[in-house]
Amino acid sequence: MAREWLDRWREGRIGFHRPETHPALMRHWPGLGVRPGTKVLVPLCGKSLDMRWLARHDHPVLGIELAAEAIEQFVAEGTGDVSRYQQGAFAICRQGSVELWAGDFFHFHVDQAAEIGAFYDRAALIALPPATRQRYAFHLAQLLLPGSHGLLISLSRAPGDEASGPPYHVPPEEVRELFAPNFQVTHLEDGEPEAQSGFRESVWALVRRGPLT
Repeated sequence: MAREWLDRWREGRIGFHRPETHPALMRHWPGLGVRPGTKVLVPLCGKSLDMRWLARHDHPVLGIELAAEAIEQFVAEGTGDVSRYQQGAFAICRQGSVELWAGDFFHFHVDQAAEIGAFYDRAALIALPPATRQRYAFHLAQLLLPGSHGLLISLSRAPGDEASGPPYHVPPEEVRELFAPNFQVTHLEDGEPEAQSGFRESVWALVRRGPLT
């Protein structure tokens, strides 16, 4: 899976990248009640412009991305000075109030997440195969304090049309099964099926419970 992801960035096969801020983020983030100044974790962030939107709305952002190409493109397409430093296995770029950590999300530890109080997932869960999604949901819960809020956007297809990914079909019942043990899960909306892919977006608000189960 990691090799395929790196190859996609290296070869420019990044049709999953949106050239604008996701409208569901703009619609629903203000209603989560995340205080200004709260640092937001963005797993498997790519070069998402959603991170710049969060930064403009007074949130420091910590994005984690395996593909160094994505991080270099993000800072090259932005403005402002870039600082670089190392923390453990992660090479970090900072531009403005966005930090981009180059490395494996599953190697990001709770002691590195001390200031994180929220998360945003538009392309992480749906990028992971079924065998890895349970691990992802639990690791995300480990990184967040009780009371932390998050916004999750998932994708699903009609029964019988669950083609292989990424992006992967993650039905609503799986979202609840994955996250309900450690999060309060609220379904916010469903989009219309996309004409070409057949995918339908679902938007979820999550609040970290405690303790871990």
